[in-house]
Amino acid sequence: MSRTHPEAGCILVSFQEAHPMDEPSEVALEDYARVLTRSQAAEAVPAAGAPGLIEGVHLCGAGQPLAPATIADIEGFARSLLAGRAGGLGWS
Repeated sequence: MSRTHPEAGCILVSFQEAHPMDEPSEVALEDYARVLTRSQAAEAVPAAGAPGLIEGVHLCGAGQPLAPATIADIEGFARSLLAGRAGGLGWS
């Protein structure tokens, strides 16, 4: 799985705005989105031409369409990482 080589069943969760993240925050976002959606894999999507900004999450193997509330939850988690409220990998 890779966003550059998407497979059947992959979806892109695009954020309303790009969020600045360091590498540990990206990993936390990927893990959170993967577990929340029961996907097989997740990859943070960097904003084009804007290093350090993440504009969404690429998910593969979710098995079902995502509800709007689930998509909002993933972006809400991304915002919480920005605000320092999620504590890195402490969400799990």
